[in-house]
Amino acid sequence: MNDGFSFRRMRAVLVKEFIQLRRDKTTFGMILFIPFMQLLLFGYAINTDPKHLPAAVLARDDSPFARSFVAGLENSEYFSIDRGVTSEEEALLLLRRGTMQFIVTIPENFGRDLVRGTRPQVLIEADATDPIATAGAIAAVSGIVDTAIGHDLTGPLAHLKAVPEPVNVVVHAAYNPEGLSRYNVVPGLMGVVLTMTGIMMTALAITRERERGTMENLLAMPAKPIEVMAGKIAPYVMIGYLQAAIIVTVAKLLFGVPILGSLVLLSAVLIVFISCNLALGFTLSANAANQMQAMQMSMMMTLPSILLSGYIFPFRGMPIWAQAIGSLLPVTYFMRIVRGILLKGNGLLEIWPNLWPLFLFMVVVTVFAMKRYKRTLD
Repeated sequence: MNDGFSFRRMRAVLVKEFIQLRRDKTTFGMILFIPFMQLLLFGYAINTDPKHLPAAVLARDDSPFARSFVAGLENSEYFSIDRGVTSEEEALLLLRRGTMQFIVTIPENFGRDLVRGTRPQVLIEADATDPIATAGAIAAVSGIVDTAIGHDLTGPLAHLKAVPEPVNVVVHAAYNPEGLSRYNVVPGLMGVVLTMTGIMMTALAITRERERGTMENLLAMPAKPIEVMAGKIAPYVMIGYLQAAIIVTVAKLLFGVPILGSLVLLSAVLIVFISCNLALGFTLSANAANQMQAMQMSMMMTLPSILLSGYIFPFRGMPIWAQAIGSLLPVTYFMRIVRGILLKGNGLLEIWPNLWPLFLFMVVVTVFAMKRYKRTLD
């Protein structure tokens, strides 16, 4: 027997591996699609300087100077004046829900005080739960004021240009006045961890049964598909709660993240979000031929969940098509909810616009998983 290295034998094994890879179309597709998706996301979807951020105006003065100020904000491309509000309560609700990134309050007698040279104050409240999203717009405010108001300061009012900033703009970074990134990252980590572990662990559930040869025992059980699914995912629900409890505890004790809202409400939302991930993982498991394919499918779900949910990069900074994809992911809505509860003290009224999509996703994916599991049984 020849114990030396044989290129002929190595070539035979190499050819066999390529043939096997060609037959495994799912794995081959992942090899090509994952780097393409990463290039697409990092090249086009990631933007750390978002523009056209939604802003609402509470205008108590309708002078030409006030209108010029608002127009200057919008012309800067950082602010998109989507609507006007009539009360502070309405403005606060929009900010807490995350519907608006900024609330601009123009006080009474703004034009009169500007002409008198008393430097009237304009309040800009920013939702600073994601400090990266608002940093560029806040930094550009001073230049915007000089440009917008300066066009109106002509003739007898030209001397006001010599006064540093004829308008005193007060910026209030709400919910994160110090601009600490950990206030944004640590709560969002809960959504990422639960998504990764929930989908991955459950995606291996059925494929593990097949590869170990215990699928026949599962099929022989007098259990309905919904009962099998509930029994499979129940342990992972408890694991998800344990992970969430660890993250909240560490966030408070080590990172000083404020917990202003109800942990009971957060616990109720968790059951919905965890169920979404586990149902999705169960669906992938029913469609995968083996554990490797289940892992690959899990990666296909977790990568967009990290990049397109607003966890690392501002959601509103992404192009419309990337926001549309991100809006299909349950983690996008959960991150808004958990940050709202912990950092803003939001209640059910404020989180409902992001809660009902989770319910819808859970129902749709569960029904789809049941249909796929029935096909597996057949």
